[in-house]
Amino acid sequence: MADGRVDDLELDYKKAGFGNRLGFGQSPALLLVDFLMAYLDPDSPLYAGVEAELGVAEKLLDAARGAGIPIIFTRVEYTPGGADGGHFYRKVTALKNLDRGNPLGALAPSLQPADGEIVVVKQYASAFFGTSLAATMNSLGCDSAIITGLTTSGCVRATALDTLQNGFIPIVVSDACGDRDERVQRANLFDLAAKYADVVESAEVLDYLAGLTEREI
Repeated sequence: MADGRVDDLELDYKKAGFGNRLGFGQSPALLLVDFLMAYLDPDSPLYAGVEAELGVAEKLLDAARGAGIPIIFTRVEYTPGGADGGHFYRKVTALKNLDRGNPLGALAPSLQPADGEIVVVKQYASAFFGTSLAATMNSLGCDSAIITGLTTSGCVRATALDTLQNGFIPIVVSDACGDRDERVQRANLFDLAAKYADVVESAEVLDYLAGLTEREI
């Protein structure tokens, strides 16, 4: 990286034993975490300016469908008033925009599930917490998850951590995950790469998915 201080930090972490690559699995799923209109509508209080990341996720979705791997979307929905959101709903008052029936809780029009693709509805940050996602991935024979989504510091980070803790390899696609602040984005990607996940760019993932497609032919 151009910033020498970042280079020094990466070297320090590497010397301490952080940041080892896990590598791609043999049977991945693509996770599209919370690509909701709440983050994409400029009039939303949660708007994050992540249109570029959405575009990358669209390419990954097309490639994943071509490779024939499981595709899993997540979204957040609360009982109006947030009784099922607990202290999280109280802590982040903007979550009221994800009450059932609010259009801000809808998935982006360009990232709609096709027949047979799974949608996990959750109330907390991790796509695994309080859901059947781990059991679903196990039943599908998955050994890894390619993780995209919004936002990096919240639901993507929590999902990546729980991917690891549930025994799957987490691959976070850096340019297909977005946040409302670039500083927060960089810090969370750095920490994820150091401790919990492989953080890679979409070009590498697209090559990997192309290889899976060729393997199936």
